[in-house]
Amino acid sequence: MRRSNLSNLPAELNRFVGRGAEIRELQGLLTRFRLVTVVGVGGVGKSRLVVRAAAAAEKRYCDGVRLAELAPLRDPGLLEQALLDALGLTDHTRRPPREVLAEHLVDRRLLLVLDGFEHLVDDCAGLVRELLRRCPGLTVLAAARCPLRLDGEAVVPLAPLPEADAVRLFTERAAAVLPGFRTEDGGRVEGDDSVRELCRRLDGIPLALELAAGRLPALGVEQMLHRLDDRFRLLTGGTRGALPRHQTLRTAIGWSHELCTPRERLLWARLSVFVGPFDLEAVEYVCGGPELPADEVLDTVAGLVDRSVVLREETPAGVRHRMLDTVRAYGAEWLAELGDEERMRRRHRDWYMGLATWCELEWFSPRQAEVAACADSALPDLRAALELCLEAPEEAHLAQHLAATLWFCWVGCGRLAEGRHWLDRVVALEPGHDEARLRALWVLGYVAVLQGDDTAAVAALYECGEGAARTGNALAAAYTTHRMGCLALLSDDMPRAEELLSQALTAYRELGELNSQVLMGQVELAMAKVFLGEPEAAVALCREVREVCEDRGELWTRAYALYVLAYSAWTRGAYGEARELLGECIAIDHAFHDLVGLVLAVELLALVTAAEGDPAEAAVLQGAAAPMWEAVGLPLFGSGYFSAPRVLCEQRAGEELGAERFRSCVAEGSALPLDAAVARALSGRPLDRVPSPRGARTRARRGGRPG
Repeated sequence: MRRSNLSNLPAELNRFVGRGAEIRELQGLLTRFRLVTVVGVGGVGKSRLVVRAAAAAEKRYCDGVRLAELAPLRDPGLLEQALLDALGLTDHTRRPPREVLAEHLVDRRLLLVLDGFEHLVDDCAGLVRELLRRCPGLTVLAAARCPLRLDGEAVVPLAPLPEADAVRLFTERAAAVLPGFRTEDGGRVEGDDSVRELCRRLDGIPLALELAAGRLPALGVEQMLHRLDDRFRLLTGGTRGALPRHQTLRTAIGWSHELCTPRERLLWARLSVFVGPFDLEAVEYVCGGPELPADEVLDTVAGLVDRSVVLREETPAGVRHRMLDTVRAYGAEWLAELGDEERMRRRHRDWYMGLATWCELEWFSPRQAEVAACADSALPDLRAALELCLEAPEEAHLAQHLAATLWFCWVGCGRLAEGRHWLDRVVALEPGHDEARLRALWVLGYVAVLQGDDTAAVAALYECGEGAARTGNALAAAYTTHRMGCLALLSDDMPRAEELLSQALTAYRELGELNSQVLMGQVELAMAKVFLGEPEAAVALCREVREVCEDRGELWTRAYALYVLAYSAWTRGAYGEARELLGECIAIDHAFHDLVGLVLAVELLALVTAAEGDPAEAAVLQGAAAPMWEAVGLPLFGSGYFSAPRVLCEQRAGEELGAERFRSCVAEGSALPLDAAVARALSGRPLDRVPSPRGARTRARRGGRPG
C-alpha cells in the first residue's frame, strides 16, 4: 500500500474485507480531530483498519503518512527513537530526541499512525500530548487496546465484524488455504449454516476467523464447531470479570494450540522469547534440544506456518518468520507453565550476543550491506538481549560487551541516539571486567563525538585512557587516542587532530589492528591534511584506503575516502573527476542510510556543479541538502572546514543567479523527497549499483553464523 516516498505504510498481503462504515467514520473524524484512537480487543483488526484508513486519507497530508509500530518496543526510553525511525530521521547531535521530533514536525502537515502502544501508554500519552501542542499540522491516528485519554482525543471502539463480513472473511481465507473451499458466490463445500455458526461462536473476531480458516486442511467446519464447544465449556469458569471476547479469542488460540502436535506446542512456547522477526538458524539454536532436535526444527516451523501460528515474510535480510503479539503472548504463558522461561531467555541472549559478534566481524567484508540489513531486522531481539544483561548486576560485562560490539549499528547504520541510550546505561553500571568496560567507554566517546557532545566524549575517553594505562591495554589506549583525534577534527583543531590520529594509526600498525575503524582513522587523518593544505598526502592516504576497501569489499569507509579524494580533486579544478567520485560516494551513503556522509557529499557536489558553470542546478542541490541536515542535526557542529563547500556554493551561485532566483532554486531542491534528491544528484546514475542494507536487494545467504 506504499503510495510514495512520504509514506511507509505496508503493502496489503491479502484482500481487506468489510469495515467500510468504520473507514468512513475515521475519515470524518480525521477532518475534525487531531487525535483519533481506535480501541478494541486483541485480534479485532485495529492495526489493519488504521493502516487502511491512513492510506485512504494520505492525499490530505502534503508531508505524508508515517507508521510507527510500537508493539515490539519494550523500553520506554526508546519511544522517541522509534518515532524518529518511523519518520526516517537520523540525528547526530546531543539534542533530546523529543526536541528533534518537535522541530521536524513543527511546520509539517503529516499523519502519524501509532500502533500497539498499550504497554507504554503513559509514556506515549506524554509524548503525543507534547507533539500535538507544539506541531499544529500534526494529526495522530492510533490503535491500541486502550485509549491515550488525552484532551481532544476521539476514541473509536472497534466491534467485531458483523456476521455477513465475518462469513466473507472466513470463506475468502478458507479458499486461500483450501482451494476446494469456495466462497458463497462461487458455491460451497461446507454448509452455510455451519460457517455462520462458526463465525457467530468466534464473535466475528478477525484473528480468530483467520486462525479457524487455517485449520481447514486438517478439520472440517463441523469438526471445528465441536472442538470449539469443548473449549468454551472448559473456559466457563475462567477469571471473573474477563470479557467474553477475550475468552473467545483465547479459546480460538488455545484451540489452535490443541490442534498442534506436542513438538509444535513446545516450539510455539519457546518461540515466544523472540520479540521481532527470526530466522531458522536462530530457532535451531535457541529452541532446539533433546525434546526438539535441531534437524527437526525446520519441519516443526513449517507445521506452525501451515497452522497460521507463525507467519513467513520476505525481508531485506532474507526470509524471516514472526508471530503476532497475541499468539506470542499465549506461547509465553505456556513457557512459564513449563518453568523454562529463564533458560530460553538466556539461550536467546547468547544467540544474539553471537550474532552481534558475527556482524561486527563481517562488517569489514563484502557482506557489509548484508550485515546492516541483518542488524536492522534483529534490532528488537538485540534490545531484548541487552535488557536481560542489564537485569543482573553480575552480567554488567556482557551488557557492556554487547553495546560496544554493536558500534557498527549505532555509527554505520544511522542509530547514534539509540547507541547513546544503551552505552550510557551500560557504562553507568558498577565497574566489572576492565576490558568490556574500556571498550564500552571508547565506543561511547565515539558516539558522543559524532553527536557533538564534547563534554561527555572527553569524560568517557579520559576514563578509558586512564583505565587503559592502569591495565596495560594498548588497544583501548589506541582507540582512545583515535577518538580524541576525531574530536579535534570536528572541533577544527587540525594540527591536534593530525598529531593524535597519526599516533593512533602508528599504534594500530604495531598491534596488527585492521578493520573499518582503523581505515576510518586513516580517512580522518587525510581530512585533517587536506584542510591543512596538504592535498598530496591526503590523496595518498585515501588511495591506500580505497585499495584496502576494494580488496576487502568494504563500502562504508570507502565512501568517506571517496569524499576526501573528491574534495582534493575540486581544490585542483578536476571537476569531472570530483563528480565521478562523488557519484559513487552518494550511492554508497544512500544505500547505508548514512546521512552524514550523504549530506557532505551532496553539498560538495553542489559546489562542483557551480564551478562547472551550472549555478541553478547547484542551488537545487544545495536546497536538497537542507532536509538532510534537519534529519542529521546541526551542520557538523559549526565546523568552518566542513561547512566551507556550502558557504562557497551559496556565494558563487547566489552571485550568478541573484537572490530571488537562488532562493527559488533552493526551495525546489528542499521540496525533493530523499530518493528524488539522490537521483537528482546522481543525474540518472542507477541507484542499484550498491547493495542496499535497508532495501530489497540482500540476496546472499548468511554463512559462518553463531550457533
